[in-house]
Amino acid sequence: MRSAAATSESVSRINTAPGDPLPGTQSAHRALLLLRLLGSEGGGTDRGVGLGELVSASGLRKPTVHRLLTALSHNGFVEQNPRTQRYHLGPESHVLGVLAAGRFGIHRLSLPSLAKLARLSSDAAFLTVRRDDYSVCLHREDASAPIRNYALQPGDFHPLGAGAGSLAILAALDDAEVDAVIGRNSEVLGRAYRLLSEPVLRRLIARTRQRGYALNDGRIFPGSWAVGVPVHDADGVVRAALSIATIEQRLNLERQRELAELLLREAHVVQCRLLEAATGEPTPRR
Repeated sequence: MRSAAATSESVSRINTAPGDPLPGTQSAHRALLLLRLLGSEGGGTDRGVGLGELVSASGLRKPTVHRLLTALSHNGFVEQNPRTQRYHLGPESHVLGVLAAGRFGIHRLSLPSLAKLARLSSDAAFLTVRRDDYSVCLHREDASAPIRNYALQPGDFHPLGAGAGSLAILAALDDAEVDAVIGRNSEVLGRAYRLLSEPVLRRLIARTRQRGYALNDGRIFPGSWAVGVPVHDADGVVRAALSIATIEQRLNLERQRELAELLLREAHVVQCRLLEAATGEPTPRR
């Protein structure tokens, strides 16, 4: 499990994600923030999230959080377990997710590769997608290994460059876009990602391009290491990344290269699936 400190840090980063409220939209913004917090902190599992956790994570007053949760519950987007009093994502959240899945086909098309990566590596495999200047974890595929890395969960947001998959996406952009993204994210990187200053991030981008894969050597959570590679869509635009995360002791240089080879192979498979979905024609695999 993630430590309380780790959970608190991930929540603070969710609050920095894009989407500052426009005038007159504060209530909607706050409600959406609560849904995102529920999604990333256990609201999609049997564990659920407590009211106090949501108050602390959101920075909102308890009456405000309770009022918004009541409105979301009334509309089916949130459920409260009457026994535990903890909150969960409701059926309407599931319905919207299913409806959106058709547009975000990369999730569905990546699932076989994620399962294969987790099985072959005995570690957790992830699909991360770009959202403006941020990345969001869409899927986590766990392996059967007794030692697991819980640093990244579905729904977690990070600025581009923070994390192996996120760094793989950023490094795959052209230099002008990299400069623009780093400039827009400079404030949040300096405040919440002390090990990812602009000079450090630029060195990591250069190393990623040189190696052919991104390495997160514990810069988000100590001891949590990961390898990632980008995934391009049918138009050749980088939209996502595949990554494998583990503990530092399981990721020496030789294993980094082994995992990178696995990831690159499956990234190619996913890209072929995306191209086939776009054109309706089969694409040769390597």
